[in-house]
Amino acid sequence: MSRFAGLESAAIVAFHDAHVGDRAWRASAPRHADGAWAAIEANHRCNLLLWDAEDQARRTDVPDAAIAALKRAIDRHNQARNDAVESIDEALLARLADVRPHRDAWQHSETAGAMIDRLSILSLKVHHMGLAASRAGVPAEERAQRRAKVATLAAQRGDLARCYDALLARATAGEAFWRIYRQYKMYNDPALNPYLSRGVNGRVAPSNGDSPAATADG
Repeated sequence: MSRFAGLESAAIVAFHDAHVGDRAWRASAPRHADGAWAAIEANHRCNLLLWDAEDQARRTDVPDAAIAALKRAIDRHNQARNDAVESIDEALLARLADVRPHRDAWQHSETAGAMIDRLSILSLKVHHMGLAASRAGVPAEERAQRRAKVATLAAQRGDLARCYDALLARATAGEAFWRIYRQYKMYNDPALNPYLSRGVNGRVAPSNGDSPAATADG
């Protein structure tokens, strides 16, 4: 039996598609307690919530305070999404703990968890572009263009799904490997984001001698 039985791309894509339009599922309790599927479920839920929040954050008919609240929600969902990707990789790599990669094994720069995250996002794009293509009142030419985009997105997802399955197969055979790449989102950590660490009189405390105005990739 495969080390990744039940975690093939077909099962993951089917799971994504089953829940992408289910708003009740987004607010429901997790169905998986632990392991790879718990993290896959958490990641997909975060992507659905992110999609909705990003759409709403573009509104111009609500107060600025509502947009600020949405931006904070986006930050929380995105942090949880990245945490889930790392948890997916941890669970998948645990199944390869006794596999020693060959000396000439290919190091894959993208992790399997990141690929599953992309499959989740593509399910959202396929779903919403499909809705846009079937919307009433859309001119025939525009409808055709949107349907073409659905086909392109579906093809891209198919390519990614095959690459994911190939990575797992090659990793099982010791022919490829990947590492967990920790995100270490500094902007969410009060100890690392100088704008969250307030000094005397509420002034921003510079970090490591840097000016508060300095920018860096968080």
